[in-house]
Amino acid sequence: MSRDSSEGTTASGPAERTVRDERRLSPMRRTIAERLGESYREAVHVTLHREVRADPLLDVVEGTPEGDPGVSLLDPLLLAVSETLAAHPAFNATFDDDTHRLYEEHNVAIAVAIEAGLVTPVLADVGSMSLSTVASERRRVTDLVQSGDYSMSDLRGGTFTVSNLGPLGVDSFTPIINPPQVAILGVGRTRERAIRPAEGSPEAVGFEQRLSLDLVIDHRVVDGADGARFLETLAGHVEDVDSLVEERA
Repeated sequence: MSRDSSEGTTASGPAERTVRDERRLSPMRRTIAERLGESYREAVHVTLHREVRADPLLDVVEGTPEGDPGVSLLDPLLLAVSETLAAHPAFNATFDDDTHRLYEEHNVAIAVAIEAGLVTPVLADVGSMSLSTVASERRRVTDLVQSGDYSMSDLRGGTFTVSNLGPLGVDSFTPIINPPQVAILGVGRTRERAIRPAEGSPEAVGFEQRLSLDLVIDHRVVDGADGARFLETLAGHVEDVDSLVEERA
């Protein structure tokens, strides 16, 4: 609504827009847009959120030898994800041509942001890897795509995807399923939370680190209760991840 000119302003038309720049989608960005659009049109996305204790993961990272500084929180988490996929094979799968295909290998795709867009190089057969192997392979494929020295074969064959925005300060988010996979795990940042002792307890207030996890599933294939059980199993493996690291050594 315009104000009367007697109040010091005059009536005007629509707000002007001055074009600053026009950018055509690159071939890669166009492919990403098509695939994500396909995923959102066809898959029935349902998101389940859960927080888990991050201290066991951080303890593993802090306990790695100084000669292996490349281990991050994501690496022991990937071991826990692999063990969870073994217990819930319906999530280590694809859905295409009305067929739900479950796979033996845990080929975990890792979302990596590059200048041209988001790509998902695959860590092949994570179920057979030790912590140090996961860390070195994750670094290798990340460096590969960031340098541009990769091929489409490095992005194929994934059975499950993990997207980590925690290092960018994101608390929680809803990633889009990487078709034709049936699930993707979003990893947020760690946050410190106070632990108050029981009333009357002489113990002081303690603190623990919490990690935000968002599991997005294709409801055509798996149900919300299935996703809840997946996260429950994952939380258990995170709590006992040091034992898992020892088993995989």
